[in-house]
Amino acid sequence: MIDRHRLTARLDIALRLLRDACILVASLCLVVLIASFGWLVFGRYVLNATPTWVEQLSLLLVGYITFLGAAAGLHDDGHLGVSFLRDSFGPRVAAVLRSVSDLALAAFGLVMFSASTELVQFGWSSNLPMLNLPEGMRAIPAAICGLLAALFCGTRALRRLLGDTPSTDAFALEEI
Repeated sequence: MIDRHRLTARLDIALRLLRDACILVASLCLVVLIASFGWLVFGRYVLNATPTWVEQLSLLLVGYITFLGAAAGLHDDGHLGVSFLRDSFGPRVAAVLRSVSDLALAAFGLVMFSASTELVQFGWSSNLPMLNLPEGMRAIPAAICGLLAALFCGTRALRRLLGDTPSTDAFALEEI
């Protein structure tokens, strides 16, 4: 027999590791973005030779920072939402409304994943100007975000429907 508490604790840890990976990659992209703008300023004003690739790289990196950060926010249940109506009902109705919200976000994530995957495939044959990277790389973070939104929100909704209260505290580690 599978111990349900142990299984949910391991699931929480796995989802937290995915969230932490999103934050790590987004943070590294932010560091590269800042360094590239530092190089842009140095090149323009000291070397008198403006590096033209910085604009294209920054557009690519901002997509990764935004979408991976959004996925992490969905894991932490920190996305934008109108909660005053939900919170004005009792705990049972609020739990049902939270589950409906999570299911809607999971469905949106699946649609986003599907559409973004098509964009990746469509753009893979052409290159980004100045970077010589496939154009499809711009849509990869949206596809990842959609898949993680479906995973994070779908898991949270399923746990609520099974009577388990999911933890949204990203920093609380449980003992297995």
